[in-house]
Amino acid sequence: MLRIGVISDTHGLLRPEVEQRLAGVAHIVHVGDIGSPNVIAGLQRIAPVIAIRGNVDTGHWAEQYPSNDVVCMADVRCADQT
Repeated sequence: MLRIGVISDTHGLLRPEVEQRLAGVAHIVHVGDIGSPNVIAGLQRIAPVIAIRGNVDTGHWAEQYPSNDVVCMADVRCADQT
């Protein structure tokens, strides 16, 4: 079974319990309002990350993330369209 972690609205803060809750996932999808590139760096220490930007992600660092995306893993398709 493929375990995928989904997280959103971190607003620049990666809480300590996130690492514990996402332990063992194969991938992480952050679905907006990241808040800081440090959040993605922290998540990448747990598993590979796919992220989209939200309305608070306005800095130059956030330009690399799309505002919407479609993710397909293990025959499951998830779409976020803003």
